Amino acid sequence: MTLAVFFGCAFIAFGPAFSLFVFTIIKDPLRIIILIAGAFFWLLSLLLSSLVWFIAVKASNGAQDPTLHRALLIFGVFFSVLLQEVFRFAYYRLLRKANEGLAAISDEDGLDISVRQMAYVAGLGFGIMSGAFSMINILSDSLGPGTVGIFGDSQYYFITAALMTLALTLLHTFWGVVFFEGCEKSRWWVIAAVVALHLLVAGLSLLNPLYEGSLPPVYGITLLMAVWAFFSSGGSLHNLKALCTRRKAEGESTQ
Repeated sequence: MTLAVFFGCAFIAFGPAFSLFVFTIIKDPLRIIILIAGAFFWLLSLLLSSLVWFIAVKASNGAQDPTLHRALLIFGVFFSVLLQEVFRFAYYRLLRKANEGLAAISDEDGLDISVRQMAYVAGLGFGIMSGAFSMINILSDSLGPGTVGIFGDSQYYFITAALMTLALTLLHTFWGVVFFEGCEKSRWWVIAAVVALHLLVAGLSLLNPLYEGSLPPVYGITLLMAVWAFFSSGGSLHNLKALCTRRKAEGESTQ
C-alpha cells in the first residue's frame, strides 16, 4: 500500500512537469541550460531564506513559545516568497543580458530564443525545484513505516500534499511567463500582482490541515494564472477557435 501511495503521489506531483519537460524542453540544449539555471536561482533564494530563518530562530532562543514559533513561521514563509520573486527578477535581467550569447550556441542559426520562451522555461525550472523540495521528504515518509491518520490526523495528507505541489509547480511556470512579460513592457502592476498572488498562495498553505480552505482557492488561482499566462504568451480566442476547427476537420477526414 505504501508503495502505491508513493508512486501515486509522485505521479500527481511531478507528472505534468515531467511531461512538459519531455515534450517542450528536452530536445533543445539551450532550453535545458535555461531550466537548470532557473532551478539554481530558486535554490539560491532557498539558501538565503534558510540562513535568515536560522538567524531568526537563534535570536529568539529557539522559539519555544508556540505563538512566537508560529509568527516566525509566517515571517519565514512570506520572506521566502519575496526572496524568490527578487531572484526571479534577477534571473530575468541575467537572461536579457545573456540573450545574444545564448543565441550563439543555439542549434538554429540566425534564430533568437524569445523572451516568452525563456519565461516559460525559467518558470518551469523554478517550479520543478520548488516542487522537489516541497515533496521529496513527504514521498520518503510515504514509504513507511506507519499509517496515516492513526492518531486522528487527516488521512488525505499525502494526496493533498501532492496536489499542492502540482499547483505550485504549474503556478511558478505561469508566474514566470506573466512576470517576464511585465518586466518586458514595464508594467509594474503585473509584477506586483504576481508577487501578491504568490504571497496569497503561501498564506493559504498555512491554513493546512484545513485542506478544504486551501486547495480550492489555490486551484482557482492556478486556473486564473493559466488563462493569464496563455494570453501573455501571445494566445488568443481566435487561435483556440482555429485549433478546435482544425482538429475537428482532421477527425472528420480520418473517418
